[in-house]
Amino acid sequence: MIRFAVLAVGLGLVLSGCGHRPPEEREPKEAPFHAPVEILLRYDANHDGTITREEMETGLKAEFDAADKKHNGCLDADETAAINHARWAEGLSTTSTIVDWNHDGCVDFNEFSNTARSLFDEIDRDNDGKLSPKELQRYGGAAPKPAGKDGDTEPPAERH
Repeated sequence: MIRFAVLAVGLGLVLSGCGHRPPEEREPKEAPFHAPVEILLRYDANHDGTITREEMETGLKAEFDAADKKHNGCLDADETAAINHARWAEGLSTTSTIVDWNHDGCVDFNEFSNTARSLFDEIDRDNDGKLSPKELQRYGGAAPKPAGKDGDTEPPAERH
């Protein structure tokens, strides 16, 4: 009788493993890594691989103006929440929230631009106001294009 009980329990354990489905993932997958420099790459207006401070400031101003629905130079809590929600919905690991650093109830252009400007200053090691492909590469940007024989990164124009 004990043998039968042991055999029945053993058979039950073996059969319980059959047809077992792995548990479904309950936690969301981690967002893929995006290099911090991606915050700045969208400001390369002429797509030449170099980001100038002027390009960045122009892009930041356009983004701020689009977010400033009341056109008063101040993002209130609702406008700030909308921006932050949209940024987090993108799911990028480079997402940086907008913060009212001085707690005055208004996110001004300087607070809005803080992250991008700080990153620009960190990457611009030679302080020339431009982020070259070489500087960007150190922070996860694309490798610089090899220079042609005259040092230009653009391919020579075809002659007909």
